[in-house]
Amino acid sequence: MFLKIKNAISQRKKHQINWYFCCGLVFLLSVIIGLSAAGWKLNRIVNDAKELPIEAVVIKGERKYTSDLEIQLALQGLLKSSFFSADVSEIQKTLETLPWVYRASVQREWPAKLKVFIKEQDVAAHWNGNSWLNRHGDVFEAVLSDESLKLPSLSGPEGMAKNILTTYEQLAELLKINGLSLNQLSLTPRHAWNLLLDNGIQLDLGREDKISRVQRFIDVYPYLKEQDKAIARIDLRYDTGLAVGWAQTQSESR
Repeated sequence: MFLKIKNAISQRKKHQINWYFCCGLVFLLSVIIGLSAAGWKLNRIVNDAKELPIEAVVIKGERKYTSDLEIQLALQGLLKSSFFSADVSEIQKTLETLPWVYRASVQREWPAKLKVFIKEQDVAAHWNGNSWLNRHGDVFEAVLSDESLKLPSLSGPEGMAKNILTTYEQLAELLKINGLSLNQLSLTPRHAWNLLLDNGIQLDLGREDKISRVQRFIDVYPYLKEQDKAIARIDLRYDTGLAVGWAQTQSESR
């Protein structure tokens, strides 16, 4: 009799445990379904441009050559996304494809604004006739309508832009402290350096000792100016001395 009662109690406990387990399972499933539904709805709202549109784009940074219209046209397709789903990285890359944009950064600002900071190209020189060099020696293509901007002209083999810009800066500084200005610098395919000063004098430096050869010209230039002749060209491709080409007679003295 005692055994029967004990078995009955055990069976009752099993039924109770199963009942609690079922209730807990139903509650857990309800929670999961509720969270899933809420997540689906939230995801729909977050990615719906009508629910959370980008209401404003704030452009910061000093700009001389990049207009608001250019930026608007570049971003018009990307700004159709919602505030959260807009691809900030893609917007940044798109802005950096604009000719005069060197770097761009984009940040979200709650509740519906994008902040864009633009750094334009710091143009340093003409490059190979149709292109430009920035201060970092990077080549870029752009249209420049500012005729008042006087820039030197540099030219040379592709891949040598940064080296040529560095050489220009060194030679230009050396000439400047001696009252002269460097307008053009070119590196030939055979790696010979040619300079054109603002007074029209061309300097042929050759491939070696370009700094010392420019210094040699600077040292002798005061004596050459005393001559009653206009200088057209000076050949400095010698270990010592130089050859002068006069503008009128083209005779040479050495």
